[in-house]
Formats: sequence, C-alpha cells, structure tokens
Amino acid sequence: MGKKRIIKTEDTEGDIHGEPVVRVAESASRPEGARKGTKGIAHIQATYNNTAVSLTDEKGNMLVWSSAGAMGFKGAKKATPFAASRVAETVVEKAKKMGLDEVIVLVKGVGSGRESAIRSLANHGLNITLIKDITPMPHNGPRPKKVRRV
Repeated sequence: MGKKRIIKTEDTEGDIHGEPVVRVAESASRPEGARKGTKGIAHIQATYNNTAVSLTDEKGNMLVWSSAGAMGFKGAKKATPFAASRVAETVVEKAKKMGLDEVIVLVKGVGSGRESAIRSLANHGLNITLIKDITPMPHNGPRPKKVRRV
C-alpha cells in the first residue's frame, strides 16, 4: 500500500467550480530503481549460525532481504539447509512482485545453507547468470605466537 502523497494540479477539467483538483496518489509498490525485467544481485551470507539472503539492484541499493532468524527459525535450526531454502523462497516471492527475474549470486561464508539457497533461487524462477564465492580469506593472517621456552 505505501505512503499516500497529495498531488495538487492546476487541472480544471473534472471540477465544476474551476478550483484546482486535488488527487491522492499512492507511492509505487517497488522502489524507483526496480523496473520490469531488471537484473539484480543476490547476496547470500551463510554462517555457522544463520543464513541471510538479500537482493540489491545493480548499483547496490537494497531491494529485499530475509534471514533464517527473521523467518522464525531459532537456535541450531537457523543454520540448516532447509531454513536457507525457505529464506531464499521468500526473497524470490518479494522480488517477483518487483519485477526482478535475472540475478548474479554472490556467496559469502562457510555455512551449510550455501548450496540450498542457490538451488532455491533457481527453482523458484530466477535466472542465475553468475555464481561467485566472495568468502574473505586471509593472505597471511596475524603474527604467530612466540616460541614457548621452558
């Protein structure tokens, strides 16, 4: 439904007395950046404790998101592949309403919901053009501890 905006126009067509017509317009259900048939980027963050899926437009502006915790999964169930597939399913439903149909998938993390989230995105009607793993990896890491002398 969204916010209502009042638009004042200088139209006198519909008014009998010649006063300006005031119309109430609803803001669009999708953001300005999202149009029919647009591409998007699906960010999947799969940790040991949770799985979060967010969809952005090509510029990086957030369109929709969801996570296993937001879906109502608690405790160890949040990190399961089943929870990840349900999260991806709800994100696809919201994205379909906005007109997104093609995505690039960026996966971050080592959790168990990685593959199932990608599968769920594809099975529910999004065309996946690229899958890229962007999990951060240390090049050398911190300095090791000094040698213990006894």
